[in-house]
Amino acid sequence: MADPDNSVKNDIVAHYDAIAADYGKRYGPGALSSAGKYPANYIRLRNLVERLARQKAKRIYEVGTGEGTPLATLAQMGFEVAGCDISKKMVEATRAKLAAIGLDPELCQLADIEHRTSIKKQIANGPYDAVIAFGVLPHVSDDVLALQNMRLLLQGGGKAFVEFRNKVFALFTFNRKTKEFILDDLLADVSARVREAVAKELDGRLALELPVARSTIADGKPGYDAILSRFHNPFEIPALFETAGFANPRIHWYHYHPAPPMVEGALGDDFREEAMKLEGETSGWRGYFLCSAGVVEADAED
Repeated sequence: MADPDNSVKNDIVAHYDAIAADYGKRYGPGALSSAGKYPANYIRLRNLVERLARQKAKRIYEVGTGEGTPLATLAQMGFEVAGCDISKKMVEATRAKLAAIGLDPELCQLADIEHRTSIKKQIANGPYDAVIAFGVLPHVSDDVLALQNMRLLLQGGGKAFVEFRNKVFALFTFNRKTKEFILDDLLADVSARVREAVAKELDGRLALELPVARSTIADGKPGYDAILSRFHNPFEIPALFETAGFANPRIHWYHYHPAPPMVEGALGDDFREEAMKLEGETSGWRGYFLCSAGVVEADAED
């Protein structure tokens, strides 16, 4: 894995600094019925709030606060909150949201979950009943280290809620991601001759030009596909969390696709309507193939 101190980490920061101003729009409830971007972030936050309420959590720590919508939402619901982000612009936006609702803006700190010393003060202010990390795991170089540092923030009996991008979803996309998953994961130990034959066959059956790479954004800053933005295999997730000191990891699925992404445009409203129906199915086997993301809930044992 790449050293988290090198240019890889700098590119991640540059990307999120560049999108901080508009990031809050992803949580707008109006997107549930509009024809715009799919409201995956809104659905994810809604599901989280329901689980935190059932857990009867009181103190919540968020790793990767973004522009502050989840943290401010939880604070307004009565939770005691704190958090951090690696992006200075995101931290500034979160602090502004906290100040606007009468909270100490210093509850959000500029920190990197892969560097324990950067969250040392907030570890000391713990422990917390729950740790949230949305949009974080794809960008860390050392999964176990990041998860172990999250574990330090939790009291015994607490829970972590960590989002990941689903690698197995590639089997349903029928594009270049499908080819990559078949060759690099499913057939990783197969001979070069066989892999070459499979690659040739796939080239004639898949939409290899899709998805369009998001290389740059405003002002030439790196796009999402130009920064470290990894997928994780959900069949390997339990072992990963257990290695990091968590118990009973389970996956809650979201961002369902009732058809491959390339068909979404042609289906229009039908795609959105059927996707929203599926969003209630947060567990079960179909999520492994129809969901582009999931949230791992795991326990911090005493």
